[in-house]
Amino acid sequence: MDPKNQTMARYFILKGISDVPELQTLVFLLVLFIYLITFGGNMTILLLVFLDSVLHTPMYYFLCNLSILDLSSSVVTLYKIPFVFLTGNNTISFIACMVQVCIFSWLSGNELIMLTAMSYDRYVAICYPLHYMTVMNNSFCTALASFCWAISLLQILPAMVILISFTCYISHVINHFFCDIMPLIDISCSDTSVLQLLIFTEGALLSTFAPFLLTFISYVFIITTIIKIQSSSGRSKAFYTCSSHLTVVALHYSSLVCQYLTPIGTFKSNKLLALFNTAIVPMLNPIIYSLKNKDMKLAFQRQLHYFMAKYNGSYIQPTQLGMVNFLMEEWRR
Repeated sequence: MDPKNQTMARYFILKGISDVPELQTLVFLLVLFIYLITFGGNMTILLLVFLDSVLHTPMYYFLCNLSILDLSSSVVTLYKIPFVFLTGNNTISFIACMVQVCIFSWLSGNELIMLTAMSYDRYVAICYPLHYMTVMNNSFCTALASFCWAISLLQILPAMVILISFTCYISHVINHFFCDIMPLIDISCSDTSVLQLLIFTEGALLSTFAPFLLTFISYVFIITTIIKIQSSSGRSKAFYTCSSHLTVVALHYSSLVCQYLTPIGTFKSNKLLALFNTAIVPMLNPIIYSLKNKDMKLAFQRQLHYFMAKYNGSYIQPTQLGMVNFLMEEWRR
């Protein structure tokens, strides 16, 4: 490596999603739309679970953790795009870049582990329904969620320590819309072999394959139990309880495979896939849980009726009372 081409990193320049000036307004509006949907959907889930006592169950406790992860991931990765559009400043300091890549790596690893914890919750609910509330008690759920946050942080710390020690880069330009670890490796003139090996062992095996394997095993037991249910209505009901989670799991792992399943030495950042993984997936998660989850829809209707009754008068009209009774009866079924 020519020493003249090596620079000490003080800042980086993010190229963004598109280099075409005519597309910047469209990109800004698209990202703004995605973020508003993501924020609105995940905040709706958080508020519904907080306000509606029917949703105070282990399943929705973990769903709240997933919504927090989605919101945080969107903020961390997308905040620079509208900032660049409004100010024209596409630089990011070395410290801010390292903080961004650390937080994003933590959140993305935690999301897979949290989905694994949710698969265990579905496993207990379907395979051991009589012991569900005993096994998935408040203390255990809190400990399991805390473990997910802690273990994901511990997994990314070694790689982050090595990455932060890199100060020599062949270019200040990052061909991405946020600081990710692989684009930084591409422009580093330091020896990245140890970091690449660590990414493969911890990132691919521990952070990705291990959660996938545990989730897969959980669903093997779940599907086996569902098949043994004699009535078709019972099988449908059992499968319905985990269909939203299974859809989200499939969406997450398929997007990760498309984005990162390339040889480490020849990795080239695919910004469209990265945008899908960091923006579209967090937007789709609350939509999937809302559209495919009857409890969420009924909770939304109950809270909407409550606020309508509160601001329209101190009593409930007969037609409103009939609707409430109907909704509650549907929920009991």
